[in-house]
Amino acid sequence: MKDKVLEIWPEINWIKDDELRLRTLDAWVYAIEESSLEPKDMEEIPFSLLIKDCNVSFLNHKRTCVQLAVNIAKTMVDNFGNEIKVDMDVLISGAILIDVGKLLEYEIVDGKLSTSNYGQLVRHPFSGVAIAARFGLPPEVQHIIGTHSKEGDLGKRTVESIIVHHADFVSFEPFKV
Repeated sequence: MKDKVLEIWPEINWIKDDELRLRTLDAWVYAIEESSLEPKDMEEIPFSLLIKDCNVSFLNHKRTCVQLAVNIAKTMVDNFGNEIKVDMDVLISGAILIDVGKLLEYEIVDGKLSTSNYGQLVRHPFSGVAIAARFGLPPEVQHIIGTHSKEGDLGKRTVESIIVHHADFVSFEPFKV
């Protein structure tokens, strides 16, 4: 399963810290194994059930979000220099994992994607944090997962969380119109 996850998530290899890379990978493997979805489904299912007739796949949205977050962070570091500190490994791991909980939130019934009973009760930022904690991912990564969506609007976000939050919404909001 690890090879299949790395096929759909080559960005995992952007994480330089070996332990963080392996824990990020293990979290995705676990989520897929616990889900009714298969790795191939990530390229086919819509990234959101909140958008009618969404034709952008889950994986396309996710990879775009990760790539945007990395590019934003690099631009900020290039322009602001020592005035800003961004932990790129934490940012990449967090960006890859922000929607890992959706694998437990979604189910396919009679060939149709829908929200599972679990997903109706526990939104993906919460289940994503639980998955990350299960695999010993650091609190900084868990923070990004837990604050990337509207649930994080009342708290203080780290620099990495701010970047990932905006990258996620930039790759989500245009499709709502």
